[in-house]
Amino acid sequence: MNLRPHLRFLLAATLLALTAALLYARDTQEVTLVREPLSNFPRYLGTRSGVDYSIPQDVLEILGKGDFLLRLYPDSAGTPDVDLFVAYFASQRAGDTLHSPKNCLPGAGWSPVQSTEREIQAPGIAPFLANEYLIAKGADRKLVLYWYQAHNRAVASEYWAKFYLVADAIRYNRSDGSLIRLTTPVASGERIDAARARLMGFAEQVAPRLGPYIPR
Repeated sequence: MNLRPHLRFLLAATLLALTAALLYARDTQEVTLVREPLSNFPRYLGTRSGVDYSIPQDVLEILGKGDFLLRLYPDSAGTPDVDLFVAYFASQRAGDTLHSPKNCLPGAGWSPVQSTEREIQAPGIAPFLANEYLIAKGADRKLVLYWYQAHNRAVASEYWAKFYLVADAIRYNRSDGSLIRLTTPVASGERIDAARARLMGFAEQVAPRLGPYIPR
């Protein structure tokens, strides 16, 4: 019997329970910082010009009370589009919390094909790891890159994100946090390496610009 999935579930459940207990135990006013709304995030990145899409109301109800950005970035040079989704919660005390894409994507009919971690390196910020997922639905394939970010810290692991949520709630009385997800289709006949280069290049443009929208 493989105990690893059971241990992961137990770890996740323990972290969630600990998070809830500690957050609710704090009866002082939570610290919130001034930030720019995600709608002000740059629309022009390189040769790409962003187009906003509205998030359906039923999805918003699932996500909870937060600030969300869903924007498609077509390329004037003709390469496949890249879409950007950012979710920011000013507080995660009341049950509104970040949803892992690896749980949401299968619910939308996408099946994971392979996964790994990639290091994002961009000017002006420390290198960090992000999750890379190749997903498929029928003959369609997409490459997904995502990470969690809060308090000048970006991590790939949802477990570390939960750990830091608890630690920062204790130290700073803050429970804000964000999820950044980038997606691009793998065109018919396109090599995965080409789609990856496109996605990584876009991530290197997005990551250094997040500062005004995700408080440090």
